[in-house]
Amino acid sequence: MAETLDRLLGEIEACRACAGHLPHEPRPVLRGAAGARILLAGQAPGRKVHESGVPWLDASGERLREWLEVDAATFYDASRFAIVPMGFCYPGRGSSGDLPPRAECRALWHPRLLPLLGEVRLILAVGEYAQAYHLPRRKKSLTETVAAWREYLPGAAPLPHPSPRNQLWLRRNPWFERELLPELRLLVKTILED
Repeated sequence: MAETLDRLLGEIEACRACAGHLPHEPRPVLRGAAGARILLAGQAPGRKVHESGVPWLDASGERLREWLEVDAATFYDASRFAIVPMGFCYPGRGSSGDLPPRAECRALWHPRLLPLLGEVRLILAVGEYAQAYHLPRRKKSLTETVAAWREYLPGAAPLPHPSPRNQLWLRRNPWFERELLPELRLLVKTILED
Protein backbone atom coordinates (compact mmCIF):
# COMPACT_ATOMS: atom_id res chain seq x y z
CA MET A 1 0.00 0.00 0.00
CA ALA A 2 1.30 3.46 -0.91
CA GLU A 3 2.31 5.67 1.99
CA THR A 4 0.09 8.69 2.57
CA LEU A 5 1.18 11.98 4.07
CA ASP A 6 -1.57 11.99 6.71
CA ARG A 7 -0.67 8.50 7.90
CA LEU A 8 3.03 9.35 8.03
CA LEU A 9 2.43 12.60 9.93
CA GLY A 10 0.45 10.55 12.47
CA GLU A 11 3.39 8.15 12.85
CA ILE A 12 5.80 11.03 13.33
CA GLU A 13 3.59 12.70 15.93
CA ALA A 14 3.58 9.43 17.90
CA CYS A 15 7.35 8.92 17.57
CA ARG A 16 9.34 8.16 20.71
CA ALA A 17 12.57 6.99 19.03
CA CYS A 18 14.87 9.29 20.98
CA ALA A 19 12.88 9.46 24.23
CA GLY A 20 15.82 8.25 26.29
CA HIS A 21 18.05 11.02 24.93
CA LEU A 22 15.78 13.99 25.61
CA PRO A 23 15.42 15.90 28.87
CA HIS A 24 11.60 15.81 28.52
CA GLU A 25 8.81 13.81 26.92
CA PRO A 26 9.10 13.80 23.09
CA ARG A 27 6.69 16.14 21.31
CA PRO A 28 7.31 16.17 17.55
CA VAL A 29 6.44 19.56 16.05
CA LEU A 30 5.95 19.87 12.29
CA ARG A 31 3.31 20.72 9.70
CA GLY A 32 2.66 19.74 6.13
CA ALA A 33 0.14 19.11 3.40
CA ALA A 34 0.53 17.49 -0.01
CA GLY A 35 0.04 20.78 -1.86
CA ALA A 36 2.52 22.86 0.14
CA ARG A 37 4.65 25.04 -2.15
CA ILE A 38 7.26 26.21 0.36
CA LEU A 39 9.26 23.93 2.64
CA LEU A 40 10.57 25.62 5.76
CA ALA A 41 13.45 23.52 7.04
CA GLY A 42 14.75 24.72 10.38
CA GLN A 43 16.92 23.09 13.01
CA ALA A 44 14.67 21.85 15.84
CA PRO A 45 11.90 23.32 17.99
CA GLY A 46 12.96 25.53 20.88
CA ARG A 47 11.59 25.32 24.41
CA LYS A 48 8.63 27.66 23.80
CA VAL A 49 7.64 25.76 20.66
CA HIS A 50 7.94 22.46 22.55
CA GLU A 51 5.57 23.81 25.19
CA SER A 52 3.01 25.17 22.71
CA GLY A 53 3.28 22.49 20.03
CA VAL A 54 3.10 25.22 17.37
CA PRO A 55 6.19 25.61 15.13
CA TRP A 56 7.94 28.98 15.13
CA LEU A 57 5.56 30.39 17.77
CA ASP A 58 8.26 32.52 19.37
CA ALA A 59 10.36 35.62 18.70
CA SER A 60 12.33 33.78 16.00
CA GLY A 61 9.10 32.96 14.20
CA GLU A 62 7.94 36.56 14.37
CA ARG A 63 11.17 37.72 12.76
CA LEU A 64 11.01 34.97 10.14
CA ARG A 65 7.49 36.01 9.15
CA GLU A 66 8.72 39.61 8.91
CA TRP A 67 11.59 38.51 6.69
CA LEU A 68 9.14 36.71 4.39
CA GLU A 69 6.41 39.37 4.65
CA VAL A 70 3.74 36.79 5.39
CA ASP A 71 1.11 36.94 8.08
CA ALA A 72 0.57 34.19 10.63
CA ALA A 73 -2.52 32.81 8.85
CA THR A 74 -0.55 32.30 5.63
CA PHE A 75 2.52 30.96 7.45
CA TYR A 76 0.52 28.37 9.38
CA ASP A 77 -1.52 27.25 6.37
CA ALA A 78 -0.03 23.77 5.83
CA SER A 79 -1.22 23.80 2.22
CA ARG A 80 1.18 26.71 1.62
CA PHE A 81 4.07 26.14 4.04
CA ALA A 82 5.34 22.72 5.09
CA ILE A 83 7.33 23.16 8.30
CA VAL A 84 9.78 20.29 8.57
CA PRO A 85 12.76 20.86 10.87
CA MET A 86 15.81 18.63 10.92
CA GLY A 87 14.76 17.38 14.36
CA PHE A 88 11.09 17.32 15.35
CA CYS A 89 11.55 17.48 19.13
CA TYR A 90 13.20 20.04 21.37
CA PRO A 91 16.69 18.62 22.02
CA GLY A 92 17.29 20.50 25.27
CA ARG A 93 19.63 23.26 26.31
CA GLY A 94 23.41 23.26 26.01
CA SER A 95 26.04 25.62 27.35
CA SER A 96 25.68 28.11 24.48
CA GLY A 97 22.07 27.65 23.41
CA ASP A 98 19.85 24.79 22.35
CA LEU A 99 21.50 21.47 21.58
CA PRO A 100 21.70 20.33 17.94
CA PRO A 101 18.76 18.41 16.46
CA ARG A 102 18.88 14.67 17.08
CA ALA A 103 20.28 12.93 13.98
CA GLU A 104 17.94 9.93 14.40
CA CYS A 105 14.96 12.07 13.55
CA ARG A 106 16.26 13.14 10.16
CA ALA A 107 17.46 9.63 9.26
CA LEU A 108 14.22 7.98 10.35
CA TRP A 109 11.66 10.35 8.86
CA HIS A 110 12.98 12.71 6.17
CA PRO A 111 13.55 10.08 3.44
CA ARG A 112 9.90 9.04 3.77
CA LEU A 113 8.38 12.47 4.38
CA LEU A 114 10.02 14.76 1.83
CA PRO A 115 8.98 12.77 -1.28
CA LEU A 116 5.35 13.15 -0.16
CA LEU A 117 5.73 16.94 -0.39
CA GLY A 118 5.93 16.86 -4.16
CA GLU A 119 4.60 20.35 -4.87
CA VAL A 120 7.40 22.21 -3.05
CA ARG A 121 8.96 24.91 -5.24
CA LEU A 122 11.15 26.62 -2.62
CA ILE A 123 13.12 25.27 0.32
CA LEU A 124 13.95 27.80 3.03
CA ALA A 125 17.01 26.26 4.71
CA VAL A 126 17.33 27.99 8.09
CA GLY A 127 20.64 27.37 9.85
CA GLU A 128 23.62 25.12 9.24
CA TYR A 129 21.93 21.75 9.88
CA ALA A 130 19.15 22.42 7.38
CA GLN A 131 21.64 23.81 4.86
CA ALA A 132 23.89 20.76 5.19
CA TYR A 133 20.94 18.49 4.39
CA HIS A 134 19.13 20.49 1.71
CA LEU A 135 21.88 22.35 -0.15
CA PRO A 136 24.17 20.18 -2.25
CA ARG A 137 26.88 22.82 -2.71
CA ARG A 138 27.11 24.33 0.74
CA LYS A 139 30.03 26.64 1.45
CA LYS A 140 32.55 26.48 4.31
CA SER A 141 30.48 28.58 6.72
CA LEU A 142 26.91 29.66 7.23
CA THR A 143 27.81 33.24 6.31
CA GLU A 144 29.47 32.15 3.06
CA THR A 145 26.50 29.92 2.23
CA VAL A 146 23.95 32.67 2.86
CA ALA A 147 26.12 35.17 0.94
CA ALA A 148 25.98 32.81 -2.05
CA TRP A 149 22.17 32.84 -2.00
CA ARG A 150 21.93 33.62 -5.73
CA GLU A 151 23.48 30.22 -6.50
CA TYR A 152 20.59 28.44 -4.77
CA LEU A 153 17.57 30.40 -5.98
CA PRO A 154 14.93 29.84 -7.22
CA GLY A 155 14.71 26.35 -5.65
CA ALA A 156 16.29 27.06 -2.27
CA ALA A 157 17.25 29.96 -0.05
CA PRO A 158 19.82 29.64 2.74
CA LEU A 159 18.96 31.77 5.77
CA PRO A 160 20.60 32.47 9.10
CA HIS A 161 18.55 31.68 12.17
CA PRO A 162 16.10 34.53 12.82
CA SER A 163 16.73 34.40 16.57
CA PRO A 164 16.93 37.72 18.41
CA ARG A 165 20.37 36.48 19.52
CA ASN A 166 21.54 36.87 15.92
CA GLN A 167 21.62 40.68 16.01
CA LEU A 168 25.41 40.79 15.69
CA TRP A 169 25.33 38.63 12.53
CA LEU A 170 22.69 40.88 10.99
CA ARG A 171 24.70 44.02 11.80
CA ARG A 172 27.86 42.51 10.30
CA ASN A 173 26.02 41.43 7.14
CA PRO A 174 23.79 44.33 6.07
CA TRP A 175 23.57 42.90 2.54
CA PHE A 176 21.22 40.23 3.92
CA GLU A 177 18.38 42.66 4.57
CA ARG A 178 19.30 44.99 1.71
CA GLU A 179 19.78 42.42 -1.09
CA LEU A 180 18.56 38.94 -0.17
CA LEU A 181 15.32 39.72 1.63
CA PRO A 182 13.71 41.80 -1.17
CA GLU A 183 14.40 39.02 -3.68
CA LEU A 184 13.17 36.35 -1.29
CA ARG A 185 9.98 38.26 -0.49
CA LEU A 186 9.19 38.63 -4.16
CA LEU A 187 9.78 34.92 -4.80
CA VAL A 188 7.65 33.87 -1.82
CA LYS A 189 4.84 36.18 -2.92
CA THR A 190 4.99 34.83 -6.48
CA ILE A 191 4.89 31.21 -5.32
CA LEU A 192 2.03 31.81 -2.90
CA GLU A 193 -0.02 33.67 -5.50
CA ASP A 194 0.59 31.12 -8.27
